[in-house]
Amino acid sequence: MNGTLGTGTPEQALRPHAEDTFADELAALAAADDRPRPARWRLSPWAVATYLLGGTLGDGTVITPKYVGPRRIVEVAVATLATDRALLLLGVPGTAKTWVSEHLAAAVSGDSTLLVQGTAGTPEEALRYGWNYARLLTEGPSRDALVPSPVMRAMAQGMTARIEELTRVPADVQDTLITILSEKTLPVPELGEEVQAVRGFNLIATANDRDRGVNDLSSALRRRFTTVVLPLPATADAEVDIVTRRVRQIGSSLELPVAADSVDEIRRVVTVFRELRDGVTADGRTRLKSPSGTLSTAEAISVVTGGLALAAHFGDGVLRPADMAAGILGAVVRDPSTDRIAWQEYLEAVVRERDGWRDFYRACREVSA
Repeated sequence: MNGTLGTGTPEQALRPHAEDTFADELAALAAADDRPRPARWRLSPWAVATYLLGGTLGDGTVITPKYVGPRRIVEVAVATLATDRALLLLGVPGTAKTWVSEHLAAAVSGDSTLLVQGTAGTPEEALRYGWNYARLLTEGPSRDALVPSPVMRAMAQGMTARIEELTRVPADVQDTLITILSEKTLPVPELGEEVQAVRGFNLIATANDRDRGVNDLSSALRRRFTTVVLPLPATADAEVDIVTRRVRQIGSSLELPVAADSVDEIRRVVTVFRELRDGVTADGRTRLKSPSGTLSTAEAISVVTGGLALAAHFGDGVLRPADMAAGILGAVVRDPSTDRIAWQEYLEAVVRERDGWRDFYRACREVSA
């Protein structure tokens, strides 16, 4: 669907785009969707929300949930994209901001690849346009010499652009977006022209709560966004469901076996992360020191996926505590001087005394020694 330098198909890609992975679901939704669609949207707002939250269509087609969380959050995000206001997804690391952004763009525009990755070195050209300097030197400024950014391409085609980690982008580069979002136009003074946004254009940005103070958005830019805060999963069951779904998807892509009994070990990882993150055990009886890391849902997914790889390639294919202990230690102990103390206290005060966790305790003690 999208042009690449390689010759691989979406089926061969290590991590296919959302519009490729869930092409059948998107097609089924489009066929069943008889509700009004904003200009150049592939689906109606109702169908976009159904794609993210999951459901069953009239013909029995099951739409798998892409986001497990409050329905209203998704509805507000989709409704925002149907207006002329940009969308800012805000939250702590691991709350599925990038995941939701990608799936929103896939459902709305059928293309999630109009992406700018924000970093401390992101230049203004990444948001506006650059030049093919070989042609610029030989021909001078011209349309053929201009290299449009993903944002400019989205404006010209009436599609959804994405900017990841907006608060990582230098403040003066961020403010390039003010004219784009307020006037819906991108001036090209070198050509004496401008690119006006076509109906259907909008922008989704993500930002990390922990990055506040890195490059805070100016008040002028923040006013151009509707901010939607993505929370951490409200319950352990919800988080286990999220981790299990994603691990199965990743495991299928990597050809790793994901046995049904892996859910028990997934629940154990989620329990450890939630208790250390909250600073209290699930029963509320024991206060805990919280380590410096985020211990997010995304990190739990990584720990379990790494454990599956160990079990598949160096074990018997069954996920066990020994396969995950090193990954958990790496996620918890980010600052050796303080986090290791918090982890050791948790092991001795909670894990050692918990029924059915003796094998987990031994595995964690072994890698922590």
